[in-house]
Amino acid sequence: MQKITGVMVYYYFVCQRKLWFFSRHYTMEDNSELVSMGKLIDETSYKREKKNILIDEEINIDFLKDWKVIHEVKKSRKVNEASKWQLKYYIWLLRNKGVEIEKGVLDYPLLRKREDVFVSEKDGKDLNEILDKIDEIRSLKIPPVISTKGICKKCAYYELCYI
Repeated sequence: MQKITGVMVYYYFVCQRKLWFFSRHYTMEDNSELVSMGKLIDETSYKREKKNILIDEEINIDFLKDWKVIHEVKKSRKVNEASKWQLKYYIWLLRNKGVEIEKGVLDYPLLRKREDVFVSEKDGKDLNEILDKIDEIRSLKIPPVISTKGICKKCAYYELCYI
């Protein structure tokens, strides 16, 4: 079975159709100006930190502090819930591997804001269900139906869905 990445958890909350395409290696982000802007923000923020730590081909952590606090850098808060669950997944996964992560921090350098993220026992149970649902979506023969949202027009996958 294919590993579930942090991006897949993020896409589960953003758009399940996007998750389906992504799980089949349709990567439209290379042509997206918004994705390029996000990468630039990641590259130019927090330069003193050791960044982009890939763990078991599942998660790519923006940066860590003393193996206790995970930081995830985001451009905006438009899909804040998806960002929180992506970070919760990182914390939960590392804890399951025996790493004592205290918390996560969502960093919004352009907004000059930070948000602490914690994982409760209920979140752990919810993550198990979310991972099962992600596997269900990945196993579909055709993509889920389009669920139009306000963010669709700026999505890198817009043309796959609407044109």
